[in-house]
Amino acid sequence: MRIELVTTLKRQATKILAELHDSKEPVLITEHGCPSAYLIDVQDYEMMQDRMRILEGVARGEAAIIDNRTYTQSEAKEKMSKWLK
Repeated sequence: MRIELVTTLKRQATKILAELHDSKEPVLITEHGCPSAYLIDVQDYEMMQDRMRILEGVARGEAAIIDNRTYTQSEAKEKMSKWLK
């Protein structure tokens, strides 16, 4: 992962973005020696968002199992029958 100062980003944004698109390597932006933000490729960001949505769904399913909020197949069919007609 590349690390760049925020002042470098201000001066060379076009160059840094071009290199980011070519390499797909995230860029850590620092301010006063501390991490401040990450620059990542749009496709990588969207892929991460998709993964997060999937993991959140899995977590909701696990919570439902733990809380005993699940149905058997026949119970689910019965509850969904009005929509399945």
